[in-house]
Amino acid sequence: MAGADGDDSLYPIAVLIDELRNEDVQLRLNSIKKLSTIALALGVERTRTELLPFLTDTIYDEDEVLLALAEQLGNFTMLVGGPEYVHCLLPPLESLATVEETVVRDKAVESLRKISQEHSPVDLEVHFEPLVKRLASGDWFTSRTSACGLFSVCYPRVSSTVKAEIRQHFRTLCSDDTPMVRRAAASKLGEFAKVLELDYVKSDIISLFTALASDEQDSVRLLAVEACVSIATLLPQEDLETLVMPTLRQAAEDKSWRVRYMVADKFSELQKAVGPEITKNDLVPAFQNLLKDCEAEVRAAAANKVKEFCENLPEDNREQIIMTHILPCVKELVSDTNQHVKSALASVIMGLSTILGKDNTIEHLLPLFLAQLKDECPEVRLNIISNLDCVNEVIGIRQLSQSLLPAIVELAEDAKWRVRLAIIEYMPLLAGQLGVEFFDEKLNTLCMAWLIDHVYAIREAATCNLMKLVEKFGADWAQNTIVPKVLGMANDPNYLHRMTTLFCINALSDVCGRDITTKQMLPVVLKMSEDQVANVRFNVAKSLQKIGPVLEKITLQNQVKPVLDKLATDKDMDVKYFAHEASLIRTPLTFLPLTVLYSHSALCSIPAYRVRSLSRRQTQTLSGRWCNKLFFFFDKPLKSPSMLSLARETSVELDVVCFGLCQATVTRL
Repeated sequence: MAGADGDDSLYPIAVLIDELRNEDVQLRLNSIKKLSTIALALGVERTRTELLPFLTDTIYDEDEVLLALAEQLGNFTMLVGGPEYVHCLLPPLESLATVEETVVRDKAVESLRKISQEHSPVDLEVHFEPLVKRLASGDWFTSRTSACGLFSVCYPRVSSTVKAEIRQHFRTLCSDDTPMVRRAAASKLGEFAKVLELDYVKSDIISLFTALASDEQDSVRLLAVEACVSIATLLPQEDLETLVMPTLRQAAEDKSWRVRYMVADKFSELQKAVGPEITKNDLVPAFQNLLKDCEAEVRAAAANKVKEFCENLPEDNREQIIMTHILPCVKELVSDTNQHVKSALASVIMGLSTILGKDNTIEHLLPLFLAQLKDECPEVRLNIISNLDCVNEVIGIRQLSQSLLPAIVELAEDAKWRVRLAIIEYMPLLAGQLGVEFFDEKLNTLCMAWLIDHVYAIREAATCNLMKLVEKFGADWAQNTIVPKVLGMANDPNYLHRMTTLFCINALSDVCGRDITTKQMLPVVLKMSEDQVANVRFNVAKSLQKIGPVLEKITLQNQVKPVLDKLATDKDMDVKYFAHEASLIRTPLTFLPLTVLYSHSALCSIPAYRVRSLSRRQTQTLSGRWCNKLFFFFDKPLKSPSMLSLARETSVELDVVCFGLCQATVTRL
C-alpha cells in the first residue's frame, strides 16, 4: 500500500491507519466507529483483502477501542460481500474473543453468534466450527470461556460427526481446571441443552449438571441452578424426580448463601418447570426453609417470590397450603430484623388478598398490613400504600377505611418529611380508589394542611397533588371544595403561605378553566400585587404571566395590564424584571386580513407581531414572491443564511405551522 501514495482511492485507509496509530484514544475510537464508512469507500473486495487483515494484525489497543471494533464487525456482513464471504470476519473476531478484558470478549462472542446465522451449513463446518474448536482448546482460559458461548449456535446445523465432537469439547470445558471456564460452561449449560436431542440431554447434560452443581466453587454451583430451569422444562415429568430433584434439593440446602439465594430467586420458574405434584411434595418445604433462612439476602429473595409462588400452587389445595405452610412464615417476616426483607415482603404481600379472599384477608392479612404500615422503615410503608388497590378490590372501601386509613393518616403527619412526601405522591391514586365523597370526608383536610407545611418540597408536592385531584374529580368539585380554601390562604400572615396561594393558582388555572380563573382566582392575584413582601409581588407577576393565556383579551387589557404597569415601576428590581417579562404575554389579540402580507414593507410594518398560522388556500391573495418565501419558512427549517437574513429583515418569526386554518392569527410578543 505504501507504493501507491498517488492513488486517491487509498486515502480512506491511510486516514484510518493514521488515526488508529494516533496517541489520542478518542481519535482511535472515532476511527473504529467509522469503519463502515471506510469499508464502503474501499469496496467489498478491498475490505476483505486489506482492511480486515490490517485490523486482525493491529488488535492490541485500549479496551474501549477493542469493544467498539468487536461491535462494528458484527454488522459487517454486507460490507464484505454478503453471506458468501462472511467467514472473512472470523479472524479478527477470533482474536478479540481471546483478549483479557471480559466485556470485549463478550461483545466478540455476541458478534460471532450473530454472524454464525449468516453462514451456510457448509461454511459453518468449514470455517466456523474449526474456530470454535480452536477457542475451546486454547492455552489461555480467555479463549476457552469464549468458546462456551458458541457451541449452541453451531450445533443444530452441523453433521452428526461434528455434533459428537462439539459435545465432547463441551464436556471437557465443564471439567476444566480453571474455575472461570467452568463458570462460563455452567452459564451456557441450559442454552446448550435446548439444542441437544433429548437422549443426549439425559445421557450427557444431566451428568454435567450434577457435576457442576457439586463444584467446589460456589460461583459455579449457583450458575448450575439457573441451568436447572432450562433442563427441567426439557425432560418428561416422570424423569424429573430421578434426574433433577436430588440436585435441586441439594442446591436449596447448599452451604453457600449465594447458591441458596439463586434458588430463591429462580423459585417461581423452577415451580413452573417441575409441575404441581413435585411442587406440593418438594418445593413447598424447600420454600419454607428459604423464607426462614439464616441469611437476610436469601429471605429477601424468597419473600419477593411469595405472591408468585402462591399463585402457581395447584388450585385444589392452594388455600390450605398457604394457610398451613406459607402464612406462618410470612407472619415471622413481617417483624424481621432486616429492613430489606420487610420491604421485599411489603411489595408483594398485598397480592395475597386476591388469592385468599375477603374473609381470610380480614382475619389474617389485615393485621399484617397494619403492622407494616406502622413499620419504622419508610420503604416498607410506601410499598404497602402503593398496593392498596389490591386490598380494596377484595374487602371493599368501608372495611379498608376502618382498618388501614387511620394508619395512612398517621403517616401523612409523620415527623419525617420524606414519609409525608411519599404519601402525597400516592394521594391521587388513593383518591381514585376511595371516591370523591369518601375523599372529602376523610382526606380533604389533610391535603389542605400540606399546603402550609414548613418544608417547601411538601408544599410544592401538595400543589401538584391538588391539580391531579381536580383532573380526577372535575372543575365543579374544585370550585366548591378546593378553590375557596386556597384563596383564603392569600390573607395568611405567613408570606410563604401567601406565595403557596399563587403557586396553587398557577397549577389550577389550566384545569379549572377560564370562568373560575377569571371570576375567582384573578381578583385575588391582582389584590396580592400590593403585598408588602417583594417575593410575593414578583410571584404575582409570574402568576399573571402563567394564567394570561387562559384569560380573555378584554380582561388582560382592563385588569392585568394596569397591575403589570404598576409592578414595572416597583422599587424592587426583581419585581420590575418579572413584571416586564409578564408584559410579553402571548395571547390572541386580533385577526389581520392576509392582504396585509402583500409586500416586504407590509411585513416590516408589523414587527411586533408573530405569524402563527397560514392557510395554503389563502396564499392566492398574497404576491407570488412573498407567498413562496413564507412557505419556504414554513416547510423547511431555518438553516441557510439567506433564510435567517430574511427572518431578521422582516422581524417575523414563524413558529407554529397549521395549514388549513381560515385566518392568519397574530400574537403580540
